[in-house]
Amino acid sequence: MDKMLYTATNAASQAMKAQAAISHNLANANTLGFKSHFNTFTSWHVSGPGLNTRVMNQQAADDIDLSAGPVITTGQELDVAINGSGFIAVQNAQGEEAYTRAGRLKLDNIGRLTTSQGFAVVGNSGPIAIPPSEKIDIGLDGTISIVPIGQAANALVIAERIKLVNPDVKKLQKGTDGLFQLNDGIKAPASVNVQLETGVLENSNVSAVGQMIQLITNARQFEASVKLMQEAKTTDEASAQLLRNN
Repeated sequence: MDKMLYTATNAASQAMKAQAAISHNLANANTLGFKSHFNTFTSWHVSGPGLNTRVMNQQAADDIDLSAGPVITTGQELDVAINGSGFIAVQNAQGEEAYTRAGRLKLDNIGRLTTSQGFAVVGNSGPIAIPPSEKIDIGLDGTISIVPIGQAANALVIAERIKLVNPDVKKLQKGTDGLFQLNDGIKAPASVNVQLETGVLENSNVSAVGQMIQLITNARQFEASVKLMQEAKTTDEASAQLLRNN
């Protein structure tokens, strides 16, 4: 049977995988701090007897677009966004250190500072817990100052400091929980060069228009692959008929 059938089947399969990645990006177009996935294809010639006239391909969405998303002003004291490059250190569900740019922070029922997804924010000595206070202020360097209950408005006390990191982005990998970790398993050191903006949030960097264009392009590639599969079937049937006639 002609290799065209296998290559067309492979192309259709990879187009479907690309559609899944694009759909995932579109589903997170409004997710705070979300970084979209690139769809990359690797091609190679099919080995075997005769000329290398057939090419297979493989799709992967492992590459992440780490460009900054648009900033939304909220005015909330616990809303922060990274100004430039860098990440906020948090603790994932397995208790490991991970990194995010989603800065919608909140206090849980035991006073821990967490993200909106419930991941504990990491400070100098582990997850940050803030005592009851009248007011919370987060500085540009991640320093958390509070006004203890019953104290004057100017009686600010430093409670903790958010760990801000700026690791080598080439070593980052993204987990299914949307958090980033270093692929060598090492914790990134705190960086004094990373700064926050308060009262704002960074939105997803997904371009809905661009993703829709890719969605349509992949759909057309899938249709073309299916037509090639049908053509391969027709060619195979014609060849079988010629053999029967002989």
